[in-house]
Formats: sequence, structure tokens, C-alpha cells
Amino acid sequence: MAEATREPRAGERDTPARPPRQRDAFFDNAKYLAIVLVAVGHAWEPLRPGSRAVTALYMLVYAFHMPAFIVISGYFSRTFDGSPARLRRLVTGVVVPYVVFETAYTLFTRWTSQDPDRPVSLLDPLYLTWFLAALFVWRLTTPVWRLVRWPLPVALGVAMLATLTPSLGHDLDLQRTLQFLPYFVLGLLLRPEHFRRVRRRTARILAVPVAVCALGVAYWAVPRMNYAWFFHADSARELAAPFWYGPVMTLAAFGCSAVLVACFLAWVPGRRTWFTALGAGTLYGYLLHGFVAQAAKHWGWYEPAWVHRPVGAIAATLVGAVVVTALCTPSVRRVFRCVTEPGMAWAFGRRGAAPPPGDARA
Repeated sequence: MAEATREPRAGERDTPARPPRQRDAFFDNAKYLAIVLVAVGHAWEPLRPGSRAVTALYMLVYAFHMPAFIVISGYFSRTFDGSPARLRRLVTGVVVPYVVFETAYTLFTRWTSQDPDRPVSLLDPLYLTWFLAALFVWRLTTPVWRLVRWPLPVALGVAMLATLTPSLGHDLDLQRTLQFLPYFVLGLLLRPEHFRRVRRRTARILAVPVAVCALGVAYWAVPRMNYAWFFHADSARELAAPFWYGPVMTLAAFGCSAVLVACFLAWVPGRRTWFTALGAGTLYGYLLHGFVAQAAKHWGWYEPAWVHRPVGAIAATLVGAVVVTALCTPSVRRVFRCVTEPGMAWAFGRRGAAPPPGDARA
């Protein structure tokens, strides 16, 4: 109380409290649209056999939807400096959800008899939880990338070497963490003016023929290319390719994905829309929709013949988009906030105070 009523000292100005920073509608829109593509991609997975068109769309979406999400995550990680407040946010916003959902997915997998003997292991991310494990590693290394003179070439070099190292194993899904690292580092290097450039009218127009050509290439590549390269989860040897394919495909995939991410961002609206508010709940949609996707396979939702026809693919697309949209809503966020964004004030001292506004999690 005494501190609150202290008279200002010489040289101090009576300035009003800084208002909380407003969320940027563009990034919330981008995160929502990216998470919808993630869910739609999972909805297409069982429809790939026998459908070249679905597989081409699947390949195209997987070429940029997670890279886009990771680039945005890197962009919002620029302020991470290893301070107590930032570390607290890392624990409550990444580590705790990882532990909770890794355990939940393991138990769900046992229940659906997909892997009844799978142990609960926090070192072997299951299904969607790899992203949280990777984000934890990437964000901790953020101060290092500020010191490196050529961060993006170094990150690409690390990713290329990872494809040559099948012995990395599954601990924290390190193979995928290292192969996706360049996209996170790219996000760290981006500035607001870079996003303004891709949102110009010229960029939006140019993105149309680029996307059409990319879809045509994807359709051509379906019988000729292993789209698992875009998963960034395996070494060249594990994909039954010569060792030199790994570094080459790393560079090729990065160039392709970077262009498609730019096209995607060019089309993202910058104004507030009906789905802008949902962008704040994308982590909820990401982590929760996996249970629906896994249950759909377990309960045979894809078994009817009509589901594997064009009308079925359209229906699966709509269901995937609607489900993940519902899971991003404020009502769902209120229910699951205790395990996805817990306050945990009881676990931290005063030095672990919450970070200032703007430390958004992509």
C-alpha cells in the first residue's frame, strides 16, 4: 500500500498504465486456417489408397501446413530469452500439455487396441505430441540462434545431417525436431515488414498460378515420389533412398515449402473475420482433434464404400474442418485450459511472474 501511494521522485513522470497489447488478426487468421488444414489432412489419410487426386491434395497440404505453423511459432518465439517469466510460460504452455496429452494419447491407443502394450513414455512422442516436444527444444535454443552469424544455413545444415543419421532414434522425436528446425529459425528471422510484403496485392495474384502449378506437380508426383519426405520424420535410409537423397530432399523440400507458405500467407485475410477469435485456440484444436481422427478409424467410419468416392472425400473434408473449428471455440478452451494453459502459480516463485503481453504462443 505504501508503495502504491508513494510520491513521484524528481524526474519521474506520472504515466498511465500501458494497455494490454491487442492480438494481430492476421496471425490469428493464419493459425486458424493452418490448423484446419492439419485436421483436413488427417481426415484424408484413410482415403489416399486408390485415389490419386486425394493423395495429390494430401501431398500439397503436407508440403506447407506444418511449415506454416512452425514459421509462425518461430516468429512469436523471438522474445524468448531464457528469463524466469519466459521459462514459466514454456513449462505451463508446452511441457504440461505435453505430459498430459502424451499420457492421454497412450491410454487412448491402448483402449482402441491399436497398441495395447504401449508404455507411457515421455521420451517417445505419440501422434500429435511431437510438435510440443519439438517446440520445447526449438524455443530453448532460441538464444543460440541469435548468436549465430548465419542461423538459417546452419539450421539447414543440421537438418541435412539429420537425414544421414538413422541412429538418432525416437527420443523426443529428434529426427523430426531437427528436420523441421529450419522453419522455426526462419520464423525467428522474419520481421513484420516481411509479412507485409507477402500480403501485397501482387503477391496474392502471383500465388494463384504458383499454387495451381504446385497442385499439378503433386498430381504428377503421386506415383513417382514418396510423400513421406514432407513428414520430415525419417532418415534417407529409413525411406529406402540413397544417403545423398537426404540432404538434396531437405533443400528441395525447404524451398518448395517456403514458397507455398508464402502463397498461403498471401491469401490470409488481415482483417477481423468470424474465425479470427478461434486463432487463439489452435493448440486446443490441434491436440484434441487427434482423438476424433483416431476414433474415426477405430469405429470404422471410413469403411462404407461411398466414403471412398468424391462425395465421401468432400464429406470428410467438411467434417474435419467443422470438428477442429468447434474444438477451437472459447467454450472448449474454458474446459481444457486447466491442462493446456494452467496458471500453476503455486509452483513458481515471484521471479517466475507471467511474461508481458505479446508473448503469444503460436
